[in-house]
Amino acid sequence: QLQLVESGGGLVQPGGSLRLSCTASGDTLDSYALGWFRQVPGKEREGVSCISTSGRTTMYAEAVKGRFTISRDGSLSLQMDSLKPEDTAVYYCAAFNPGAVYNLCFLSTVSAYDSWGQGIQVTVSS
Repeated sequence: QLQLVESGGGLVQPGGSLRLSCTASGDTLDSYALGWFRQVPGKEREGVSCISTSGRTTMYAEAVKGRFTISRDGSLSLQMDSLKPEDTAVYYCAAFNPGAVYNLCFLSTVSAYDSWGQGIQVTVSS
């Protein structure tokens, strides 16, 4: 059974950078499409970015386009630059197996993902 663990969160000043990582146990990530989601108290979980099994398809929420970069190389990463206070949230990595559809990922469909990390806090504040 795939288990995911996020790392790299913390407190950063506005304009700063953080790099989140997501590592797997129980299986490798090679066969999974992957996503990053975030959630603040009282709001629904929202999609931040996703990447297909092949790595050829990436998608970003409008709010993070040009500032965040998703990548995969055995593990999953999210490079977050030019951070804003509104990026403050708990960030989750997630995975689903798309079978032979190697260029598929879902940016906003929480229900498409069946493996989730426990989440990690990112706080952007001066």
